[in-house]
Amino acid sequence: QVQLVESGGDLVRPGGSLTLSCAASESLSSFSSMGWYRQAPGKQRELVAILLRGGTTNYADSVKGRFTISRDNAKSTVYLQMNSLKVEDTAVYYCNALRTVVVKYWGQGTQVTVSS
Repeated sequence: QVQLVESGGDLVRPGGSLTLSCAASESLSSFSSMGWYRQAPGKQRELVAILLRGGTTNYADSVKGRFTISRDNAKSTVYLQMNSLKVEDTAVYYCNALRTVVVKYWGQGTQVTVSS
């Protein structure tokens, strides 16, 4: 069973930065994509950023220009660099690994709170 372990969530002031990490239990090359999702209280889980095996990235409009998804294949780890954080970025952030359309894995989530 694939394990994804997120870390890096914290309480940060508006305008601040955080970097989330997602360590996978197997090589990132075994997945067609790696992504970060988030779920705020009372809202549906939404895609934040995705990184395809070939290197293509895609971002939600709400985070474009502020967030960056990247990976370290040697460490089997995916990162989400978050800058210029806003109160509305507050959510539980989940790492996702997609092997096929029907085979996907989720991490346990890490809380990001943006508040003054």
